[in-house]
Amino acid sequence: MNSRKALALSVAALTTISLTACNRGSSSDTGGSGGKKITIGLAVANLQADFFNQIKQSVSAEAAAKGVDVVVSDAGGDSARQVSQIQDFISRQVSAIIYIPAGATAAGVPVKAAERAKIPVINVDRNAPDAPGKTFIATDSVAAAKQLGEWVIKQTNGKGNVGIIQGQIGTTPQVDREKGFRQALQAAPNLKIVAERPTDDWSQEKGFANAQDMIQAHPDITVFWGQADAMALGAAQAAANANMHPKPLVLGFDGDKAGLQAVHDGKVNATMVQQTQLMGRLAVDSAIDLVNGKDVPAQQLQTATLLTDKDTAKAAEFIAKHP
Repeated sequence: MNSRKALALSVAALTTISLTACNRGSSSDTGGSGGKKITIGLAVANLQADFFNQIKQSVSAEAAAKGVDVVVSDAGGDSARQVSQIQDFISRQVSAIIYIPAGATAAGVPVKAAERAKIPVINVDRNAPDAPGKTFIATDSVAAAKQLGEWVIKQTNGKGNVGIIQGQIGTTPQVDREKGFRQALQAAPNLKIVAERPTDDWSQEKGFANAQDMIQAHPDITVFWGQADAMALGAAQAAANANMHPKPLVLGFDGDKAGLQAVHDGKVNATMVQQTQLMGRLAVDSAIDLVNGKDVPAQQLQTATLLTDKDTAKAAEFIAKHP
């Protein structure tokens, strides 16, 4: 069965399940519906990514501290699988769902189904524009990517050729990071984007392959930006293998463990460090508030920290304890 057909079947099944799960009682401050202990379903896009693992760890720790149960599912980057996993959450009548969409395709379907079942949804990192959850918790990626772009302008005196290795097209992080970075580069017309290539999995392998292709087509690239740290690591590897002179600036985004270490070691020149631990805590606290009938902001956008290879002490601090 191809993935598109699997997704369609999963969507149909999810709609059916949501219509049978609507009998939910009111919540108390100490538990879920009917006084039961609160259970949160955590639907993660891909636990192979350190960024998502950081959020999972934070959610689990905060839930344990608050006496809340957590059930975790890993979509492995597969949207159809994630729809099926959220079907299971709805049929189990979890109290709330923390949802990190595996992709842009059909991202709103689980939100709509959960809402029909009167289960609040907290979106983290990625939102579904056609069906946002009760709250959206993420980095202000537009502002963060703009800050990164402004740093690049200073380092290059506003001149050079940029290759962008994009994330999964259409997802919230990819769209917002692209927007912010381009906003910054508008102030430097001589710093030109000469190549862009997307990836479907934000991986180091795809980052490496895309950077190789860019180097062959544009050997005069002076800046590589991987829209996630893994892709930046791939670009750094490709640039080193090509023995590029002068050595290009390599930028990332996320501040995952491998990215932090690469900045510390000078393999990547800069990244934007997201507050993954904070986002996980906010997601749990928002879930508890929603289950108990309290209002939460529609958006909870967080700042990111610009980390460069000049600040090894800060990199070591973040490696030891992620914000």
